[in-house]
Amino acid sequence: MTSTGMRTEAEDSGPSGYAAARLRLLQEGAQSGPPRRSALAELTDDWLTGLFDAGAATLRGISLVAVGGYGRGELSPRSDLDLLLLHDGSADPGTVASLADRIWYPVWDLGLDLDHSVRTPAEARKTAGEDIKVQLGLLDARHLAGDLGLTAGLRTAVLADWRNQAPKRLPELQELCAERAERQGELQYLLEPDLKEARGGLRDATALRAVAASWLADAPREGLSDARKSLLDVRDALHLATGRATDRLALQEQDQVAAELGLLDADTLLRQVYEAARVVSYASDVTWREVGRVLRSRAVRPRLRAMLGGGKPAPERSPLAEGVVEQDGEVVLARAARPDRDPVLPLRAAAAAAQAGLPLSLHAVRRMAAAARPLPTPWPAEARQQLVTLLGSGPSTIEVWEALEAEGLVTRLLPDWERVRCRPQRNAVHIWTVDRHLIETAVRAAEFARRVHRPDLLLVAALLHDIGKGWPGDHSVAGEIIARDVAARIGFDRTDVATLATLVRHHLLLIETATRRDLEDPATVRSVADAVGSQGTLELLHALTEADALATGPAAWSSWRASLVADLVKRVSAVLAGDDPEEPEAVAPTAEQERLAIEAFRTGGPVLALRAQTEPPVEESSGEPAEDPEPLGVELLIAVPDQKGVLPAVAGVLAMHRLTVRTAELRALDLPDGVPGSVLLLDWRVAAEYGSLPQAARLRADLVRALDGSLDIAGRLAERDAAYPRRRGIVAPAARVSVASVASRLATVIEVRAHDAPGLLHRIGRALENAQVQVRSAHVSTLGANAVDAFYVTGPEGGPLPGEQAASVARALEDTLRE
Repeated sequence: MTSTGMRTEAEDSGPSGYAAARLRLLQEGAQSGPPRRSALAELTDDWLTGLFDAGAATLRGISLVAVGGYGRGELSPRSDLDLLLLHDGSADPGTVASLADRIWYPVWDLGLDLDHSVRTPAEARKTAGEDIKVQLGLLDARHLAGDLGLTAGLRTAVLADWRNQAPKRLPELQELCAERAERQGELQYLLEPDLKEARGGLRDATALRAVAASWLADAPREGLSDARKSLLDVRDALHLATGRATDRLALQEQDQVAAELGLLDADTLLRQVYEAARVVSYASDVTWREVGRVLRSRAVRPRLRAMLGGGKPAPERSPLAEGVVEQDGEVVLARAARPDRDPVLPLRAAAAAAQAGLPLSLHAVRRMAAAARPLPTPWPAEARQQLVTLLGSGPSTIEVWEALEAEGLVTRLLPDWERVRCRPQRNAVHIWTVDRHLIETAVRAAEFARRVHRPDLLLVAALLHDIGKGWPGDHSVAGEIIARDVAARIGFDRTDVATLATLVRHHLLLIETATRRDLEDPATVRSVADAVGSQGTLELLHALTEADALATGPAAWSSWRASLVADLVKRVSAVLAGDDPEEPEAVAPTAEQERLAIEAFRTGGPVLALRAQTEPPVEESSGEPAEDPEPLGVELLIAVPDQKGVLPAVAGVLAMHRLTVRTAELRALDLPDGVPGSVLLLDWRVAAEYGSLPQAARLRADLVRALDGSLDIAGRLAERDAAYPRRRGIVAPAARVSVASVASRLATVIEVRAHDAPGLLHRIGRALENAQVQVRSAHVSTLGANAVDAFYVTGPEGGPLPGEQAASVARALEDTLRE
């Protein structure tokens, strides 16, 4: 049906006709995007005009005005209606109120959200002067019905007020945008973004329109309209998919929204959203810088004119590098710069800007993007040096890099960057997209430049370590191939290319080994030493590991992880220096362990002790110890007469008391002086999930009940889990259990990857008990919602499991965790 036909039905049938026509419009698959938003606005205009005309046939000096998004003619399926009933004050107040009711109530009856007001032009201007949000809505005022002159007069007055007050109101608007960004985060990095409120969203796009309306400054127009359209299209699809007036793109709805838009999957959807948000964010940065420059210029110009006797002073230009100068707080090209003849100029300008802590001028970036010649292969030495300088400039690198990326210069310099640009990471530990994470890692690595002998290799490795995430398969394996190609292209020699490839291939080696493997096992240390190959590479890998973790998010690095990695690096360094680690001998029990063991044997029940656990502070690069080392948790020592079910019982009790297990070691301890029998000694490191640690007496009492079977751990954990229902639509990936390919003469390593949940270690321990294997030690690592745990298990004779038995145990454990 045509829009004219729908208008006729809306007018003839009242609210029911409008509702039916609206429903048909929203269900028409052929019409979407701007045409549907315009058609919906037009349909709504006609309906509201009919309501107004029916109640205001004899009234003069009154009009109905659409404001805000509706004023712009952009109605999403569940958008609210922003309406202003404007009157000149001549009509009886009761009559005006009656007319308002005749319009508002039909809207409410249809279940539509309504933001409404009744004001005179003077009242509207006064309210706008007090509330900038009202003023922003009035900037988009559009006449619907009634006295056209009244509406036109208000629009003219509001725009004049906005332009006259711009020097005062624009800083207020900028502060409002900054506060909103602080609350909502950046749209281009969030896994569940708010399309309207987050930085780079629709609110910011509206703010840029307001800046343009002030005539004080204007936003970069290129790509901005398409970005805004893209975000509106996604919001339309979100409204249709959910049937709700929501702007938050929740995880459980992303696949449906992607399908509504005809996109491949949720990742494609997020990447489209991120690309649009990046355009809006960059335009906002450029625009607000221009606003600040104009306002500063206006404040200074009268004084300069008085001093100089009139005339406009020439702007100061300070040289920064060849072809690059500073002007008005920005980095611009020198008048003699020739980007068409100087292929290194983009990198030189970017490095100079980052070193000076200044933004790159939009005009300069666009000029270089339009005219710069491609770099030869391999790059000249200056280009490589400028790239390293840019990467090593610290936090100021980020803004400069984003300016290059906004105009396509990064992809032109590094074509492989295109696959990671705006790529989402669906691991809750990561707080950035892949490309931003790489830059953040380089910024973190710059802090360690004095700690390594080859900071250039560290910085380039930081930039490339996750470059393989744009390809299928193991990103470290794919990344190694890409890193070799990129490193050779930018001019590193064969030795350096090999080092960079090793760093990218093994950038997760140290953290994964330190947190998931037994460092006392010589095979563990030798395998790392064989992979690294040299002291210099180990030094670089240590710094890259820390930079990578710090740039990932707060959950990826801690003093505990730092201490484990430092311990591993120390052991590997000794092997690379020629030391051959010996098989570990049985460590004699400490006096406290022996006391606990004797007490457990004497009482026939568990005995435990809690003790704060700290590590010596890690030395700073200056050689001085760091101040106030963080605690690494609490050491929990438990001695239990040798019996079955100890591991699941202890793990279950700890889960009940909300204690997180970080490491766990179990061994049988023979009693001294010929006392018959043995005691199991458990040496675990734990941390309170929140709150304080429980008392040792309570832990012991529950452990006694767990061991004698009177405490139903599984039932208690199930009850607690049921009390906190999971979010609708979130389905955790199935658990995976594998036998790790680690050559160990001591034990078989079984690795579990599963969704972290209360009692997970209890379930694993019970399954391993049922498989009749002994757990020698456990290394527990939790990142966000993912648990990656490694268990060193042995057979009844105390040695590693045969290959077939190990695979069978792994399959049985996986089946148990998938139930």
